[in-house]
Amino acid sequence: MQRASRLKRELSLLTTEPPPGVTCWQEANRVDELRAQIVGGAGTPYEKGIFDLEIRVPERYPFEPPKIRFLTPIYHPNIDSAGRICLDVLKLPPKGAWTPSLNISTLLTSIQLLMAEPNPDDPLMASISSEYKYKKELFLLNAREWTEKYASQQKRALGEKLDPSDTRAPERAAAQKRKGSSLSKEEKSPRLES
Repeated sequence: MQRASRLKRELSLLTTEPPPGVTCWQEANRVDELRAQIVGGAGTPYEKGIFDLEIRVPERYPFEPPKIRFLTPIYHPNIDSAGRICLDVLKLPPKGAWTPSLNISTLLTSIQLLMAEPNPDDPLMASISSEYKYKKELFLLNAREWTEKYASQQKRALGEKLDPSDTRAPERAAAQKRKGSSLSKEEKSPRLES
């Protein structure tokens, strides 16, 4: 019961006063499942990208942290190919820094900061971490390419999700990205109106 009332307050606050570049909503009236989007920060290789995230809220929330993962592929030393995130506030002590005073808004802001400032000394992806440390230009190039390929706003304008009321769209978009687009050749080619 505590989880439901706390989530209701948090979602209300996220709707009325969201952190800059972050949106979050409930998934099809399920208390334990939320969706979020984070806009890549200016001056980062993720700039102008829109990244979808899945948030699973455990029964013991707020005494246990939510499980958050990226649905949109991202090239980052602290985020693996399954979308899992290496961030201390997402884990319980003694290994982590989660406390019940933290909330989903704080977590999403922390993830946004991690996107802007990766921690190569605590990586999930060792090869990307090494690239970040020793070949920064190559890392930036790869991260920009992935952002353009998977999180670009132009690609979303072709029919992928931006409307938070369409709760199935992030799943479809992520599934399409993993499998390859299901658009036909006619749909992929730009249409010229005369």
